[in-house]
Amino acid sequence: MKKLLLVLALVVAIAMTTGKLRNPFSASSAHAPLAQGDVVLYATSWCGYCKLTRELLQREGVQFVEHDIESSEYGKKMHKALNGRGVPLLEVGDKIIRGYDEAAILKAVRGT
Repeated sequence: MKKLLLVLALVVAIAMTTGKLRNPFSASSAHAPLAQGDVVLYATSWCGYCKLTRELLQREGVQFVEHDIESSEYGKKMHKALNGRGVPLLEVGDKIIRGYDEAAILKAVRGT
């Protein structure tokens, strides 16, 4: 029995260090992981708030798709379709966040 528990602990430790298993007690794993494409950022290359949004999403480990509304026809079209009046414009699932609002972004990506 002791050998079985030791092997199980070793397997879990290896899975956690390789990123295949998340620590259930860490703050960043408190929310369900979002699938690629669940978070879409409409931005520009020069916008400071867009940069802050990118950094926040990266710091939180959130995968996202970004469309530059100045260089991407698709980005322009979707930004307009979402009634975009500025950047950043963030889609998190069915939520739309206009501008840089750290609390709203964290709430949306964490699902709280």
